[in-house]
Amino acid sequence: MNEAQIEITIPHLFRCPISLDLFEDPVTLSTGQTYDRSSIEKWFSAGNLTCPVTMQKLRDPSIVPNHTLRHLIDQWLQLGPQFGNSATIDYLAALKHTLESPQLENKLQALEKITVLSDEYCSFRKSCFHQLSFLPLLLELVFGTEFSNCHMKFTELALSCIIKLLPLVSMEPLNMIKDESKLTTFLLLFEKGTSSVKTSLCRLIDSTASPQTEEVCHMLGHSQKLVREIVVLVRQGCEVSKVAIKAMLALCSLQSNRDNLVRAGAIDGVIIYISSCETRQKNLAPFAMAIIKNLLVLESAKEALVNHPYGVATLVKMVFRVCNQECSESAVGILAIVCRDFGRARDEAIGAGVLTQLLFLLQSQCGPRTKTKARMLLKLLRSKWIEEPKQV
Repeated sequence: MNEAQIEITIPHLFRCPISLDLFEDPVTLSTGQTYDRSSIEKWFSAGNLTCPVTMQKLRDPSIVPNHTLRHLIDQWLQLGPQFGNSATIDYLAALKHTLESPQLENKLQALEKITVLSDEYCSFRKSCFHQLSFLPLLLELVFGTEFSNCHMKFTELALSCIIKLLPLVSMEPLNMIKDESKLTTFLLLFEKGTSSVKTSLCRLIDSTASPQTEEVCHMLGHSQKLVREIVVLVRQGCEVSKVAIKAMLALCSLQSNRDNLVRAGAIDGVIIYISSCETRQKNLAPFAMAIIKNLLVLESAKEALVNHPYGVATLVKMVFRVCNQECSESAVGILAIVCRDFGRARDEAIGAGVLTQLLFLLQSQCGPRTKTKARMLLKLLRSKWIEEPKQV
């Protein structure tokens, strides 16, 4: 049996008429038709004011949760084998058994099949992956065995599967990385792994920014070597830099990690990333700006930013971002902090054209909060400009 032969037999009444997939959050319209909440909301947001099945115009577009159907689906998921889904469970269980075998070639084939299956989202399959404990097994296979370059292909595939499964299951299994030997393997893989391995590990770090895995995030953030490796990736401006930026943001979400990030050169790395990234990468600029904003609670971070040869100038360029108001607001906020505390930062900002950028911003369609911050920064620069000549 292969993945094409394990189509799950979902009862007709359990399928959304729009997505044709198992209901996640069934809601009922005034016409009596039931749809998945996300599907019907997309239908409405596209400007449709009709019931997709009956095509009746909706005088009342309100939706009501269908708790009875939700309860029936939950029961069906728990008793899947009794409803004709044993083939799916048996197939996934066989793949898991193969992963536990010593034959590397068989394991690689199993991983390739799991990759395909995890690509095709399905609520029942999600339940199977969770119940069969695929994530803990894969994490154990990657981090519970001694590091070896000979098994790099397996590691790449296994990490790829882990990343695909993360949105489908609980993050709790990631806590096994707290084990000293597994943490050591994680760090070795990040140091000596391929670009693919490092990309997956960065995504794994990004996933630790949750209450369930806070301790793991703390331990990774306190590895000076790991943090330096991430900074190097960010500075390179390559494809891996995109996920490295998100990994760095996850680490600096914990206050306890921030000092280590600053000492590892995070401010320098982020400034280089912002100033050198191409237009197609600009959508990640908000992540980079958020990193600086989080780190600026530390005096050492402020000094690192001001002492950078083009740190202030780079932020000035981000003030007027027509297509990204979030970046504009962050840049103005960050400049307000360093310009308040450092005279040199004010001089550099003015020299880099911040006054013109702020005026453009105030004339744009940016939000009221951004405009308020822009006016405050203008007022700060003006007051300091007036004060300093008097002191001379």
